[in-house]
Amino acid sequence: MNATDRTPADLLRSALATDPARPLVTFYDDATGERVELSVATFANWVAKTANLLQDGLSAEPGDRVALLLPAHWQTAVWLLACSSVGVVADVAGTPAAADIVVSGPDTLDAARACSGERVALALRPLGGRFPQPPEGFSDYAVEVPGQGDRFAPYVPVDPEEPALIVAGREFSGAEVVERARAEAPALGLTGPGSRLLSGLPYDTWEALNAGLYAPLATGGSVVLCRHLDRLGEDALAKRVESERVTATTH
Repeated sequence: MNATDRTPADLLRSALATDPARPLVTFYDDATGERVELSVATFANWVAKTANLLQDGLSAEPGDRVALLLPAHWQTAVWLLACSSVGVVADVAGTPAAADIVVSGPDTLDAARACSGERVALALRPLGGRFPQPPEGFSDYAVEVPGQGDRFAPYVPVDPEEPALIVAGREFSGAEVVERARAEAPALGLTGPGSRLLSGLPYDTWEALNAGLYAPLATGGSVVLCRHLDRLGEDALAKRVESERVTATTH
């Protein structure tokens, strides 16, 4: 990857320039049987659309705080990179009342209503499906994002030294996310391009976010992100590791 990359959004741009067709995020939900595979190009397209929604549709500005009340999911990964693209702070499981914008899954809508700013709801249905009935007081992400632009440019350049991520009470700048992702990748078994990490960790700690997104992105690898992995038996897990050509696991 490019040594000059200073933010997670930079890492994604470099990945797009290097090998846009390779897999980046493969997502399984073992409660529903869903499987989604996103190439670098497809993932980057979702990120661009979501960043445009943030900047233009929700009027987000650098330094704003976005509370992400979302599980380990491919759309959560998209939001994390979209926040980095705009320069807003992604506050994972953050307090909605203290946030400028809240982004909620279907199970946290009541808590999300404490946010006095813009509220976005994700149904987290297969294929990015929308809510059958939009939650009152929320924009439905699946309705709003398709019409957004496929390319994104921030109105203000993102400062790598400004806060970019808060998780489990820890704050990181964009540069710190990149530096730590690179430094910690070898311990996860990510040794460079072609490495493929299976993660069953929830997105609630730095370690889980790094394994489930940042470290694979920083090393030219990819992640098999598994939600509800505890519902999968050992034999089925072994078959997944083989079929997905996984080179390292953490769960």
